[in-house]
Amino acid sequence: MRILSVSNFFDSHGGGLERVAAHLNREFIAAGHQVAWAASDADGLPEGPATLVGLRCVNPTEQFSGLPMPIPGPRSIMRLRRAISNADTVVIHDALYVTSVLAMIFAKAAKKRTVMVQHIGVIPFSSALLNAILLLANFIVTRTMMGAADRLAFISATVRDDLLGTPPRRSSLLVFNGVDQSVFNAHEQSTRHDTRARWNLPASAPLAVFVGRFVEKKGLRILKLLAQQRPGVHFALLGQGPIDPCEWGLMNVHVLGQQPQRLIADLYRASDMLLLPSVGEGYPLVVQEAMACGLPVICGDGSAKADPAAYQWLTGIDIDLADPHGSATRCAAAIDGLAAAPVDTAAMADYAAKNYNWRRMADALLDGLQPTIR
Repeated sequence: MRILSVSNFFDSHGGGLERVAAHLNREFIAAGHQVAWAASDADGLPEGPATLVGLRCVNPTEQFSGLPMPIPGPRSIMRLRRAISNADTVVIHDALYVTSVLAMIFAKAAKKRTVMVQHIGVIPFSSALLNAILLLANFIVTRTMMGAADRLAFISATVRDDLLGTPPRRSSLLVFNGVDQSVFNAHEQSTRHDTRARWNLPASAPLAVFVGRFVEKKGLRILKLLAQQRPGVHFALLGQGPIDPCEWGLMNVHVLGQQPQRLIADLYRASDMLLLPSVGEGYPLVVQEAMACGLPVICGDGSAKADPAAYQWLTGIDIDLADPHGSATRCAAAIDGLAAAPVDTAAMADYAAKNYNWRRMADALLDGLQPTIR
């Protein structure tokens, strides 16, 4: 089967959605399919086995809202259309991106099979205007895209319920992201002391690690307030984005930038918790990877409920971007709660190893789909 994967960016952008797309592409190729990948080339072209279709885009919204919206130019639109004409099946990651909408239109016009993987649901911004725009976009665009897809899949029960209601208004798949167990596991032998020393982190102080884009919806303002409230806790921040935590001037905040996956896994095993005070996400891949490493997780309540069977091990917090002080206070209480009632991290890591599998996810998305007959 000839598959075209369409995402907002390539995985060189550093976001979870793009990393999921990259993992799935590798699994599609391993299963014997021909795979092309179309995305914005703003961060350069990554290495990988898929044929890359780089789209020249502008991204006017991420700087002020934290929400990326790559918009392709005319030549890139034609490149996308040609790539779809050469495919049998188009796998579209999330509904609201311009490239996703164009891909669905072109695929339907060419009578191609479509699979839509929905990663995020409703994102509650602190701005009432942005909230209104996103709600309208979900009502008009996301609903239409979901209805047009030949196969609809969600990576989170929370996102599915947000967009389809309870019970769901149409049939769909619930497929959880996989985890690369060769990297993210609780069995590697790198020592806590050596890993912390590599990053010049304190050897014995409580350490919370954040991995993600430095944008509003990931809770960066909440992290800043929390670090101010808890000077005895140290925070290691891995990622990049329009917000610069170096400007906070806080001695207990360590900005480590983007790092290879193996170094992130070592840091998980050397830390005391993953802290992800984000909103509007499905099931962040970093949560599942931290679980596989045996690292306790504090995250937004929606993310904690993404996999109902895993909720027992995750600490879900009511995160409100419009109330960052209250959200930071609730996160601080959750840190105290972990110390008072430790998580069964061995059982959590075992569950992640058994249930989060990229091959299983890829097979579920393509099961029964046949190439278009010309």
